[in-house]
Amino acid sequence: MPRRRDAVVRRGLRHVGRAIREQKGIFALAVLGSSLYGAMTVASAYVIGGVTDRLILPAFRDGRTTAGALILAATAIIVVAVLKVLGILGRRLFAGIMSYRLQADYRRRVTGQYLRLPLSWHQRHPTGQLLSNANSDVESSWFFVSPLPFACGALVMIAITVTALLLTDVWLALVGLIVFPLVFAANYFYSQAMSPRMQRAQQLRAEVSEIAHESFDAALVVKTLGREDTETARFETRARELRDGLVDVGRVRGLFDPMLEALPNLGILAILLVGATQVAGGSTNAGALVSIAYLFSLLTLPIRAIGWVLADLPRALAGFDRVRPVLDATGETPHGPDAAPAGTGGASLSVRNLDFAFEGAHRSTLTGVTFDVQAGTTLAVVGPTGSGKSTLAGLLVRLVDPADGHVLLDGVDLRTLREGEVSGQAAFVPQGTFLFDDSVRGNVTLGGDFDDEQVWAALRTAAADRFVAALPEGLDTRVGERGATLSGGQRQRLALARAVVRSPRLLVLDDATSAVDPAVEQQILDALRATDPPSTVVVVAYRQATIALADEVVWIEHGQVLARGTHEELLAEVPGYAALVRAYQQAEVAA
Repeated sequence: MPRRRDAVVRRGLRHVGRAIREQKGIFALAVLGSSLYGAMTVASAYVIGGVTDRLILPAFRDGRTTAGALILAATAIIVVAVLKVLGILGRRLFAGIMSYRLQADYRRRVTGQYLRLPLSWHQRHPTGQLLSNANSDVESSWFFVSPLPFACGALVMIAITVTALLLTDVWLALVGLIVFPLVFAANYFYSQAMSPRMQRAQQLRAEVSEIAHESFDAALVVKTLGREDTETARFETRARELRDGLVDVGRVRGLFDPMLEALPNLGILAILLVGATQVAGGSTNAGALVSIAYLFSLLTLPIRAIGWVLADLPRALAGFDRVRPVLDATGETPHGPDAAPAGTGGASLSVRNLDFAFEGAHRSTLTGVTFDVQAGTTLAVVGPTGSGKSTLAGLLVRLVDPADGHVLLDGVDLRTLREGEVSGQAAFVPQGTFLFDDSVRGNVTLGGDFDDEQVWAALRTAAADRFVAALPEGLDTRVGERGATLSGGQRQRLALARAVVRSPRLLVLDDATSAVDPAVEQQILDALRATDPPSTVVVVAYRQATIALADEVVWIEHGQVLARGTHEELLAEVPGYAALVRAYQQAEVAA
């Protein structure tokens, strides 16, 4: 147990050092303000002691005083008070800036890391947990920073105060300072008791956030299947655990806080008891006793400030322990030094001996996949459910990397290209369509430098121009969260326009027109083939009308390419292909 406690203390001190290193300038200004406050607080004790000895006591003894003495005393008190206020302002202002800068910086780091990490990493981490990492965990990591400059300035204040105490009266100072070891011991055990409780509370916060996010995201499923009570009960269970965890935290805080508050006051009481005896015996005077009692009372606040930092460190470590794995994640997609081959129009695509398996899977999703796509042509990828078509589509635009084999764009392996080069050459439209709560224009351009003419051209290619023109505000119409105001087919067409407006040399469509009727789908594919110069298109398809428009078809089954050729050739030569196409055709007729 001592070893574990020492480890917590060392980690806490390293975390404090990390905060100071990353915001050295702001921290120095905050400590300067805190030190000014501390110095003026100590100075106020001497002013009060001097006023007591030279003004108040003589006034009581002589029954009179002078205007000069009153003005001098008032001036001294006002100057000290003004400097003290400036110290407080500087301390609080720069401490706040430091805290919020660290939070903003680490939120940027965490979200930047999210964008760099591959999809395989995201698939292993729930969205609720990731939201908690970027929000409450980052906030908790730096929560202790606000009182930190005050605590550091308090060390200066303690040093000045203890020196002043010893210079004023050594024995009375020693009487009061006996409580110091008790205060720091109490703070030490407090931080150890809080650490596991705060870690548990942070974990429960993330779990509550995860359940809430999942329930809100699946609102349609929850409501249509009547699972409101089940989801409410699931959320309530975890919320109660969080409540109990926070009550446990509060219980420990409630036990230690009065103790930490009372110990310095016991020191003041001891000073007054011993000091009163010394004043009565003539070994010290009332002014010295007042100064020492007041000086020691001033130590209560800096001691508590140090206690605030120590109390918040367990929470900070719990939060940072959840943020660090994100920042240290090594699943980042590596990039090479090459630029994408220059050119316009479609790019040639070559897939060579491609193998891929999901982490923890018992068998490979793709094995030895090999095929070529000539520049400017359309390839349809067809296969039964679970054959690896969507996985292949993701590999073609490097959403994931293969375990073995190569994907070549104009003869260059995607893994050798610089960051951003693949997205500059290829566009991907997935099965699930995501739209932002933004205007039609914003969802198509995504902040890119495209004018309205280019946007309308992309909408025409995606057969979306008519319905967009009919919207109340045209391109400026907001589509709602996830495009809630649009139909499924309309959302798919906007997602397709988003890809087309970038004039990709390779366009990969993963069943991206499943929600539109066959006539609209044919119109879209005809428009894609008619673009000048045409893109190379790889489409995961099911409908015969779609497949028939492709220059070539690849038949995938059990993660392997078992046949390739024209639609007519595969229909005549591959029984599995023919059976699948007929099944979908019959389903379309029945619908």
